[in-house]
Amino acid sequence: MALTGLAIYKLLPKTNCKDCGQATCLAFAMQLAAGKASLEACPHVSAEAREALGAASEPPVALVRIGREGRVLEIGNETVLFRHDKRFVHPPGIGIIVADTLDDDRLTARISAINRLSFDRLGQIHGVDLVALAYDSADPARYLRALRQVLSQTELNLGLLCPDPDVAGRALAEAEERKPFLYAADEGNLETMVDLAHRYGIALAVRGRDLAELAVLAEKAIKLGHKQLLLDSGAREPAQVLADQTQIRRLAIKKRFRPFGFPTVCLAAGEDAVLAAAVYVAKYAGVVLIDTTDPAEILPLITWRLNVYTDPQKPIAIEAKVYEVGNPGPEAPVFLTTNFSLTYFCVMGDIESARVPAFILPVDTDGTSVLTAWAAGKLTPEKIGAFLETSGIGARVNHRRLIIPGGLAAMSGKLREVIGWEIIVGPRESAAIPAFLKELQ
Repeated sequence: MALTGLAIYKLLPKTNCKDCGQATCLAFAMQLAAGKASLEACPHVSAEAREALGAASEPPVALVRIGREGRVLEIGNETVLFRHDKRFVHPPGIGIIVADTLDDDRLTARISAINRLSFDRLGQIHGVDLVALAYDSADPARYLRALRQVLSQTELNLGLLCPDPDVAGRALAEAEERKPFLYAADEGNLETMVDLAHRYGIALAVRGRDLAELAVLAEKAIKLGHKQLLLDSGAREPAQVLADQTQIRRLAIKKRFRPFGFPTVCLAAGEDAVLAAAVYVAKYAGVVLIDTTDPAEILPLITWRLNVYTDPQKPIAIEAKVYEVGNPGPEAPVFLTTNFSLTYFCVMGDIESARVPAFILPVDTDGTSVLTAWAAGKLTPEKIGAFLETSGIGARVNHRRLIIPGGLAAMSGKLREVIGWEIIVGPRESAAIPAFLKELQ
């Protein structure tokens, strides 16, 4: 049974040091009790208290790992129902289902298509995470042959969709180094599948025919000593999957119902598979498996996942350094902006469209836009001067002219005094940069 906030508070140091990010130890205890904080945030808690707190210090949804070191997919570890309460922690893994009934050439083509499902969005590379090999043939030799082909042709993490314990055991012996997840244990094979998963130290999906049976099976798996679990309620209609996903998450977060304190796995199939998968990403899948390799279907799903799992309190930012557009020489113009990704890519795109090689200097403003950063005191002449000094741009150009956004015109005089460069006030909107550069030349 979960401890109350006051019970947790009695075990804390009571120093109110604020090292945990909370104003007082009592506030931290209340956050722990609500599942919105981790005991790891307190650097001063004693070993005795840590042991006594036990489950109260653990997130309501356990952390589960899939894959080998260096490519581990972490899912779960969630503490809230709604993103705005805090944030969602680990984005769900997206896996592509591959049938073992494909011949060698078609299987190679499918794996190659999966490997190409990688996209650049705002300077970050995102793609699918898993290949899920399905035991559709009911032929052990064929499944193992397909598995060897998958292992040799992709570095993506692996799911073994094989409910036959004998075949699954042989497959795990060959794929042990990849640390795949195993799908699925049910009423008929639970003990054998748990033994396999425990022996190889991998995550195991538990599948019930409804929520009631799923709770019983998950509880049995826990009692058998395996706590790296994925949950599947068995529903396949999107409306029922959504209802089950919501119930599982609510019971885990609000009631601390232990059998449901694990990430879920959802299979999206049929004509509306992508729409169903988008629903599961939002509510509240740990792994989404889908049977398509069409980039036009996968890219929106990955973009949606990125949007849902972006911290709403932390804007997307790029690294603050010198960026080149084209092949700029020592006479190339130097543009100043902020490291808010959207701002930077707008500026970069408009400079590219002007076909004028240039340098861009995005100042670190914690990912805020130009006017927001200026209003918040995050974009000051002194900070710009320090960035110019550390960026090394002075050694790359033989002029001292800096183009600043039109919205910063009010600071041009002070900025000139601080950095000693000529300040050129550019347009307020980046869309006007091409015309501005023509006039500048």
